[in-house]
Amino acid sequence: MKHVSVSLTPEAYEVYQHLLSFAQDSKQDNAILNAFLQKIELIKKTPHYGQAIAKNLIPIEYKRDYDLKNLFRVELPHFWRMLYTLMPSDKGIEIAIVVLDIIDHKRYDKLFGYKK
Repeated sequence: MKHVSVSLTPEAYEVYQHLLSFAQDSKQDNAILNAFLQKIELIKKTPHYGQAIAKNLIPIEYKRDYDLKNLFRVELPHFWRMLYTLMPSDKGIEIAIVVLDIIDHKRYDKLFGYKK
């Protein structure tokens, strides 16, 4: 069985830190944080857990900044989304999961070019 590592981009880490900071006082932030942590555990067991995004729909900035070959979406509470990719590891026997973003519905729609 391959080892699975999970890392967060600086953008995703910033949102994660925000959720950690406010989860104790905000039911919404707490729900999103708990779901995020649960989904990470599911993805570790089944890396293709999320809904695959078609290659032609991957946002240009992700392709440019991360040279993505794949992108997966996982739904979180309150219409939030987690976006992640699977990358080859330097070690060869490891699956590297990179969480690109944890975003609300409005930002998700804008990122993917959806209109109201």
